[in-house]
Amino acid sequence: MIIQSSRVWIAGTFTPAQIEIQRKKITAIHTYGSKTVDIDYQTLRILPGFIDLHTHGAYGYDTNDGTEQGLLHWIEHIPEEGVTALLPTTVTQMPDILYKAVKNVAAVIERQQSHDSALSGAEILGIHFEGPFLDMEYKGAQPAAAIARPDVVQFENYQKAAKGWIRYITLSPEHDKDFSLTRHCQAEGVTVSIGHSSATYEEAVLAAANGATSMTHVFNGMRPFHHRTPGLTGAALTLPNVYGEIIADGNHSHLAALKLFFQAKGNDHAILVSDSLCAKHGTQGADYQLGGQAIRVGEDGLARLSGTDTIAGSTLAINEGLRILIEEAGISPHQAINACTLNPAKCLGIHHRKGKIQAGFDADLVILKDNYAVHTTFCRGVIKFCAEE
Repeated sequence: MIIQSSRVWIAGTFTPAQIEIQRKKITAIHTYGSKTVDIDYQTLRILPGFIDLHTHGAYGYDTNDGTEQGLLHWIEHIPEEGVTALLPTTVTQMPDILYKAVKNVAAVIERQQSHDSALSGAEILGIHFEGPFLDMEYKGAQPAAAIARPDVVQFENYQKAAKGWIRYITLSPEHDKDFSLTRHCQAEGVTVSIGHSSATYEEAVLAAANGATSMTHVFNGMRPFHHRTPGLTGAALTLPNVYGEIIADGNHSHLAALKLFFQAKGNDHAILVSDSLCAKHGTQGADYQLGGQAIRVGEDGLARLSGTDTIAGSTLAINEGLRILIEEAGISPHQAINACTLNPAKCLGIHHRKGKIQAGFDADLVILKDNYAVHTTFCRGVIKFCAEE
């Protein structure tokens, strides 16, 4: 198959080009108009598929539910917002629930790995294990009764249940004695992200020195910035080689904070995440839960613990987050597009096959309308969503 557009995102710029796809891969990039094409997208923008590293659920399903049917429905339909790869993300709960959750995700990953044709939607890249190794003061909506101290043995029990598919973990390093779990995860190829943490600036620097390479939903779930005690927020903004997640729904962080974040992280270390809950793309006005706790979704799309002002997550679609960054926060297209394509791929160590439109890479592509609505999404060379159908 050959597709083309006058605006294809290649090497950090939009350029006229043709993309040849064979057997799930991009096999060549051709001069625009040089070959007969199967689909001409004319002036629509073609971007690499979006990668969401922090997403708890959608369509009424939560990762902690641990049911195959719900997870399959999620990955089949999430390409409607341009997402072609993701990390289903747990939330702190008791061990029996977490074991069930990670076992379920691992089983579906293994079906995808076996090239099961029924699982050709968004690719599950692994599991984001958010908690239970978090801080009580900055736990946010995470249930307090299930929070635990970082522990290598306990983590390995979860990893064994997950058959090694925990690829990203959020933890609070100030409770990680001698940074033992941080160093263990780094050695085992698990990305360590600092979050839901009361860590000081100095503790954050030491955590980075011991293997932490990312920070979870910057500005949220962490000690706020002060000019004499910069805290974890100060570390997120000033450590140049550490990635930072950002929830760009305009609610979790003010537009000015989004701009400050991108000015600090540059082109290469900002990561757009949804932190979405099961309520995303769900029934309006329905009752939902997070970690066994009742949540409600306001008219602003923000989820809060019922009866409180505690933020519990978002219903953000990644294509909408991209629109907010570029059109409302004034972030450059280069920075904003990298944040949902190349940078998450680099953070996870899969930038040799995802995050770019380049020969040899997976044919994960999203075709965007000028209003950022998704026209078409390709997951490994297969059209999984088309707005015109």
